[in-house]
Amino acid sequence: MQTRRWPRLIATTTALLMLTACGTKVVNPVTGKTERTVMDEQAEIAEGAKAHQQVLQEYGVLKDPQLQSYVNNIGQRLAAQSHRANLKWTFTVLDSPEVNAFALPGGYVYITRGIMAYLDSEAELAGVIGHEIGHVTARHGAQRATRQQNAGIGAMAATVLGVLLESQGVSGAAQGLGQAAQSAAAGYVARYSRDQETQADQLGAEYLARNQYNPNNMVDVIAVLKRQEQYSIDQARAQGKAVGSGNNYLASHPSNDQRLADIKRVAAGYQGRYGDDQRARYLRAIEGMPFGDSREQGVVRGQDFYHEDLDIALTAPAGWTVRNSPEAITVVNGSNDAGLIVRLVPPKAGSTHEEIIRNVAKPIDGKAERRSVNGLPLTFFLGTTRNAQGQTQPVRLSVVTGPGNRNYLLQYAAKDAATAQRYATGMAQAEASMRALTPADRAAARALSLRLTTMPRGGFAELARRSAGVNEAQLRLINGLYGSEQAAPAVGTPVKTVN
Repeated sequence: MQTRRWPRLIATTTALLMLTACGTKVVNPVTGKTERTVMDEQAEIAEGAKAHQQVLQEYGVLKDPQLQSYVNNIGQRLAAQSHRANLKWTFTVLDSPEVNAFALPGGYVYITRGIMAYLDSEAELAGVIGHEIGHVTARHGAQRATRQQNAGIGAMAATVLGVLLESQGVSGAAQGLGQAAQSAAAGYVARYSRDQETQADQLGAEYLARNQYNPNNMVDVIAVLKRQEQYSIDQARAQGKAVGSGNNYLASHPSNDQRLADIKRVAAGYQGRYGDDQRARYLRAIEGMPFGDSREQGVVRGQDFYHEDLDIALTAPAGWTVRNSPEAITVVNGSNDAGLIVRLVPPKAGSTHEEIIRNVAKPIDGKAERRSVNGLPLTFFLGTTRNAQGQTQPVRLSVVTGPGNRNYLLQYAAKDAATAQRYATGMAQAEASMRALTPADRAAARALSLRLTTMPRGGFAELARRSAGVNEAQLRLINGLYGSEQAAPAVGTPVKTVN
């Protein structure tokens, strides 16, 4: 429940466009061609360093020094054999369950623990990292920033927008810049990014070969993404939801079918002897890594949300779901048009409920009523406020003081007044569930982690019975066999599980 900082980052870097509007000419290290750019190498390094701090605040760094060192060592070896070995490269594992990897100009590469859970060898990890190194060596961020100059967005702002597109999809980026101003620009950036993916895949294969990893592992990486894509589609259909492009790593990348075909052709062109894929070493490295939500982020278990560090819990009404994100917890209805949004209130917003309501809601009028919820002090407020366009609108919210004297804002939200009225009872039920953790809650709040085991005689069905928080389909997914007709690995084969 931390505050997202992307919009501020974009706003503060837009001025860079004015400083570099005329552009300069540089030689692309990969192609050898001269190209006009609004970001020379010094600007890439400087602005990448600034954005790096924002990324760390946004996602958080995985607290596992050994795994960080392992990933950094692989990245440094790959970067040393790249087209821009002169850069000071930084490789970071982010504490995020998202299936994601991205890079910033200047040599900053990020990989989430979420995508690492689904990779099966060190060579596949090297393929993901090599792909992101390729984006930097080919100056894709700088090229994107230069092209975005025509859309009126600052150079580094465009680069960060690209990262948003990679990590959240176009709709996530839209929230960062505002729908009207960036709708066309976001599509422009996304299309341009898609055109660059083939080159990044090719460079990833090249950097694998230079480091004695089989380039065919790039094929395996794309296959991992395809399985993720198919799993998401199957889950949406099973839940009766529309199948969309999604707001994740897959959304900003080209058709994985096309990528798979392209990289197979590229990999086939490499003929050589390569070292071991180091599957065993990789599995040892990721054993114990958090899976899904972590303790620091809070965990969702079915209809319940638990946060050990904050000592709070929430339960969604029947038919509703809990969504956990860095900036808020949302208890949303089945039609996704109404929900209760729960945010941790920063101390600067006020020390009393009345101050928080006044500073956050900025009401024109209304009435506050003191209550309590499961022994926690609560102030309910119903009134009107004024939106950014100067129009009055109703506001309904509560401020709750939880354990540790932390204050929370619980906002009732819906697409329109009629929807708000229709689902007011459900939102009130969600609010009424807020509580300090009980002993039973604490037992259920245990975060899950990846573990190594051997395939039992009963295959994935038996493995699922022995695991926690995952089903057979998910176990097949993390072991690279989802959607495959291939039988389960032989009894005794090392496999990943969750406990």
